[in-house]
Amino acid sequence: MAARKPTKKDDSPESQLDGFLDKYTPAVATLARACLAKMRARLPGAVQLVYDNYNALAIGFGPSERASEAIFSIALYPRWVALFFLQGAGLADPEQLLKGKGKVVRHIVLASAADLGQPAIQDLMAKALQRAEQGIDPTAPGRLVIRSISAKQRPRRPA
Repeated sequence: MAARKPTKKDDSPESQLDGFLDKYTPAVATLARACLAKMRARLPGAVQLVYDNYNALAIGFGPSERASEAIFSIALYPRWVALFFLQGAGLADPEQLLKGKGKVVRHIVLASAADLGQPAIQDLMAKALQRAEQGIDPTAPGRLVIRSISAKQRPRRPA
């Protein structure tokens, strides 16, 4: 019987995500980690899809590994962190918190992780979850999946 290759802790999706976050300034990385913790608590059972893209690091939250089913994402840029509503264009937004002019996606720049607890943002999230074609099963085993790492990336820290 062939010996199994031991897996390195450094190869785990969690370790990889930590490395991606560490590319940002401590302030942005700390904010992102706090926002991710709140999203994980709010969405147990979600599959988290990580895209370390050219422009940003994005962590999508959805019911499966299908990117098209993701409902939210947390995206990191050199100077801020944003909550994206991936089907947000049709959401009723009485407080006009959602930014963006595209046909589908809207976002909110987060000043702190506490923003995710604001009643208006919680309401928008609840509406987005209700509108989703497939909901997130809170009893499902949530997991983290690294989907892509772009070879070329913009700087992760402000110039």
